[in-house]
Amino acid sequence: MLKTTTSRRKQNDLCGRIRSFPEINLLHHISSPFNIISNLFPLFKKGPWFAVDPSDARSNRVKAVVTIKVTVGELEDIGDHAILLELVSTELDPKRGLEKETIKGNAQMTSRDKQKKEVKYECDLEVEEGFGEIGAVLVENEHHMEIYLETIELEGLLINGNVNLFCNSWVAPKSANQEKRVFFTNKTPPGLRSLREKDLEEIQGNGRGERKSGDRIYDYDVYNDLGYPDISDTLKRPVLGGKEHPYPRRCRTGRPRDTDGVSETRLSRSIGFYVPKDEVFSTVKELTFATNTLHNVLHSLVPVLKGAIEDEEHGFLKFSDIDSLFSASISIPPVPDEAVQPWILKNTSVLRFDMPALLAKDKFSWLRDEEFARQTLAGLNPYSIKLVTEWPLKSELDPKIYGSPEEVMNQELRSAITKDIVEAEIHGFMTLEEAVKEKKLFMLDYHDLLLPFVKKVRELKGKTLYGSRTLFFLTPDGTLRPIAIELVRPPMDGNPQWKQVFTPKQDATGCWLWRLAKTHVLAHDSGYHQLVSHWLRTHCATEPYVIATNRQLSVIHPIYKLLHPHFRYTMEINALARELLISADGIIEIAFSPGKYSMELSSDAYDAQWRFDHQALPADLVSRGMAVEDPTAPHGLKLTIEDYPFANDGLILWDAIKQWVTDYVNLYYPSSALVESDKELQAWWTEIRTKGHADKKDETWWPELRTSKDLIGILTTMIWVASGHHSAVNFGQYAYAGYFPNRPTIARTKMPNEEPKDEEYWKLFLRDPETVLLQCYPSQIQATAVMVVLDVLSSHSPDEEYIGAEMEGAWDENPIVKAAFERFRDNLKELEKKIDERNADSNLKNRNGAGVLPYELLKPFSEAGVTGMGVPNSISI
Repeated sequence: MLKTTTSRRKQNDLCGRIRSFPEINLLHHISSPFNIISNLFPLFKKGPWFAVDPSDARSNRVKAVVTIKVTVGELEDIGDHAILLELVSTELDPKRGLEKETIKGNAQMTSRDKQKKEVKYECDLEVEEGFGEIGAVLVENEHHMEIYLETIELEGLLINGNVNLFCNSWVAPKSANQEKRVFFTNKTPPGLRSLREKDLEEIQGNGRGERKSGDRIYDYDVYNDLGYPDISDTLKRPVLGGKEHPYPRRCRTGRPRDTDGVSETRLSRSIGFYVPKDEVFSTVKELTFATNTLHNVLHSLVPVLKGAIEDEEHGFLKFSDIDSLFSASISIPPVPDEAVQPWILKNTSVLRFDMPALLAKDKFSWLRDEEFARQTLAGLNPYSIKLVTEWPLKSELDPKIYGSPEEVMNQELRSAITKDIVEAEIHGFMTLEEAVKEKKLFMLDYHDLLLPFVKKVRELKGKTLYGSRTLFFLTPDGTLRPIAIELVRPPMDGNPQWKQVFTPKQDATGCWLWRLAKTHVLAHDSGYHQLVSHWLRTHCATEPYVIATNRQLSVIHPIYKLLHPHFRYTMEINALARELLISADGIIEIAFSPGKYSMELSSDAYDAQWRFDHQALPADLVSRGMAVEDPTAPHGLKLTIEDYPFANDGLILWDAIKQWVTDYVNLYYPSSALVESDKELQAWWTEIRTKGHADKKDETWWPELRTSKDLIGILTTMIWVASGHHSAVNFGQYAYAGYFPNRPTIARTKMPNEEPKDEEYWKLFLRDPETVLLQCYPSQIQATAVMVVLDVLSSHSPDEEYIGAEMEGAWDENPIVKAAFERFRDNLKELEKKIDERNADSNLKNRNGAGVLPYELLKPFSEAGVTGMGVPNSISI
């Protein structure tokens, strides 16, 4: 029997698409004693000792109960229309060799529950004894609007017993879609073949036509909808996806083309972008309150902020003005939408920010070099720091385009950070050669990625850019100290290449130049974090996995069941990002250093850096030189920096996920032969590589899918990216970047010593360096808009679905899966304890100390709101 659940958030494990998967049927029957008895019982009755006359076929009355979830407004409007049900047998008619005739019934409304926001429908159906097991239920919706079908309960079946189908899916009205929706149990016999094929055809679509809001079609397309070419040439954006700008694929919407013949027209902002209907739960799910709030913030609050601040280029005049954001309120015109976070918008005309956690712990921490370095290991972007393995530092860029005459002659671009500079800064601890050999030098390297964009970005109003390298030294106490920053401008506008190295200084001028250089590096790191570590590597790279899983794996497929909790809501939040965050003139372009070239930069990073096999946490650490494989060490890795909070906590979470995936996969794939022979699974992996990530389909680093071990590695990587990786780079955004001097998203002005001819700027710097720094920071509109968005992005909803917190309904009946999941949950609880112990350890200076923000981003569970902890199952915000 399929057990019920009281959770409002159970997946549609037993509904939707289905295809032949005989191994799972066998396992299901073996694992369920009830099924063994119920399948043998008809055979016993057919024995000669019964001598049953076929004309004596009996029937039993089955009660069907349908539960629909509704919003408060829909509760009164839903009406008394029927829901038509048809029971489908798993067996073929032995005489005709075709599917048996269905058993039909009209379910009528019997109750409304305002508190639970649900409506129940019931009907009785006569099921003949020879009908066989129920394999599916067909549904027709006779209402004038779509309904959200939560469950169908069948009570009193002779063979199946009581059956509950967890549907959790939208059903369009019959007037809009004549096709009946099919919801399957976990059976895949021949009697359901035609239904499977028909449902599969609907899910995959034919690649033509515009998708409508009620469709359930999953297909691929390039990112050709980020600009507004019909409005202005300045709002044109290149297509991402293809040879010129490689990129992962998004969900196809099929909208008409703009006049350029390439770009998809962008719908009215009040309508939103298409995603398959089962990816949208906003009218019945509280979880999407955050996405709804973000939608309203971007639609209403940000435009109001622009209107309230007359000069968009106007910056903060003094640091006390920045501090007042947290101690006073900003008066703004009334905001049209009411669904804006209560802790952001206190009433319709006052905006107030809560003090970020970092600022609350230490108001001056952002000034300290040690904190600047610490955050590369325990901050918002722990994915960029890497070991220096070779000297001198070199570039892969063409010196003829980006170099000096000397570099053109030498045919290589070399860093201006020299041996003398390094040894002067490490104060005799060791030589440069010893520092490299003993793994003491680390780097943030944004030189090659940013330098090709410098000239283009500098042509934009109020923006500047450099290529940059930042060098760190690992001190004897296990902490990093920044020792040099290199800023590079390529030859441009008739001027030669400019590059300069800045180091920590004691004199006033050198100190302020170092502070300005750090501001530029932090802006570079903020842009890389948002466009690569966050958007590209989690949101964007995951969408093809979601599409392929729905297109190629039936809902009863065990791998679909495993992955589905980790893919919920991702396509919806990604569509919102394309609509308002990463699009032309969106928040990313307005407030981050690359400006209108932000997504092109993301594409370049995908082309040069992204590899599926490096998305696994251990492989990522090894690829950056932050760990080496060591079978004798915990997790099989020896960290290069022992006190690396993100890696230390992340590896425990990685191992917990891997153990859970291993237990699960080994149950359904006890031999590798089952992996190779599983046509659905092979089609799924092939489609991810050849369609979802089509621009990298020929890369040799893609893992093969031949063994159970291969499958475990692939699935663990996907789940890690959707849970641990995303949480590490998302939920600390307000804590670390809410006070923007700690992580400015943009540097608007050049270094004061870049142009010798600009004497007035240099004089201003000498006279009033604080004003020069404030001018370099984001403008008021840039800063406040980003702060609002980061507050929402860092928030957990009241019914967040945390990893390992609640088991999926379909697993509850399988004692082996249930035990494995409970082990997984216990491991996550141990991780919470371990994180608390580490944060209390005074020897771990990168997570403990006076005013130091403890590292909690990978603590699995959290309360609602901005907490700086909690790992949801999926990328849902």
